[in-house]
Amino acid sequence: MAKYTKEAILQMAEEEDVEFIRLQFTDMFGMMKNMAITAGQLEKALNNQCVFDGSSFEGFVTIEEADMFLHPDLDTFAILPWRPQQGKVARLICDVYDREGNLYAKSSRTILQKVIFEAKAMGYEFEISPECEFFLFHTDEDGRSNECNARQRRLSGSWTAGPGRKRAARYGADPRRNGNRR
Repeated sequence: MAKYTKEAILQMAEEEDVEFIRLQFTDMFGMMKNMAITAGQLEKALNNQCVFDGSSFEGFVTIEEADMFLHPDLDTFAILPWRPQQGKVARLICDVYDREGNLYAKSSRTILQKVIFEAKAMGYEFEISPECEFFLFHTDEDGRSNECNARQRRLSGSWTAGPGRKRAARYGADPRRNGNRR
């Protein structure tokens, strides 16, 4: 049984003051991409009428067959909690279809759905979820990470002042020319 209907999504978006909706899909390599639309375009999106240029994504299609359609999976509708209270942002995960109306075979979401269906037919059941990663860094007074600053010092120091000059000369580079050979 479906979690949401088109009408329920339109009503929630209006009641919750959703201003933008991210139509998310995965490229051939499994990387999440998205197309942002306004709340006024949501009904069009829910009717599978949002088109994007598939030739803009590596491995998708050639320029001659560029029109690709996003079909939102209604059950994936969610209002993003980290956005402002007014003018909120929601998301829908979409399947990619070609202009003939077929699921696009090179979409990693389509491939995954096919494998799950085949495995289920053999008696297997999968539980799949994304693995979200993030990194926390200490920052300096300018908001740059200390790790980034240390790396930058290591890279720039090897061809500038101090011990870097000796190293540059030892490897046959002129330190005044940023490491270029003589």
